[in-house]
Amino acid sequence: MAELTTLESKLGEVLGLAMAAQGATEKVIKLLDDGDKQLEVELKKVNEDATRIEERCTEVADSFDGKKTAILEKARETKQEVTEMMRTYLGEDADALDGFEFLTMAEAGEMGHWSVVGKLNEKARHKQLQEVIDWALPLQQEHLEKALMGSLELAAEEDPQAPA
Repeated sequence: MAELTTLESKLGEVLGLAMAAQGATEKVIKLLDDGDKQLEVELKKVNEDATRIEERCTEVADSFDGKKTAILEKARETKQEVTEMMRTYLGEDADALDGFEFLTMAEAGEMGHWSVVGKLNEKARHKQLQEVIDWALPLQQEHLEKALMGSLELAAEEDPQAPA
């Protein structure tokens, strides 16, 4: 398999994070109560965005001559790592608040990874990748804000004196 550059490896990571985000949003939707329809709608949009990010990153990976397979392998590794972290964090007794707290951490991580890819691409100047960066960074910021706001909304419904 081809050896990846730092930029190619980071592309694989953001691709893997987008893959993992799809599973994470689906998991958290299942944790929501029936009365949380607006949060469900927002999570479904985040899921759709993650699907589109995955598609666009895969298209960019194809533009790295002879590296697509290695980039996709890096993506699968990253997805597996995040999925394992999610399983650990969201154990059997997880509730919607736990789910949104996990999403807040995950979205912050995605935002950070996309920022790194953007910084690396300042020197690499990969045009197709830059178009995806310019599109994905604002989406990631929006996803982070939605996850945080969902966490705060659910936390506001909690009794702070109730047993954990």
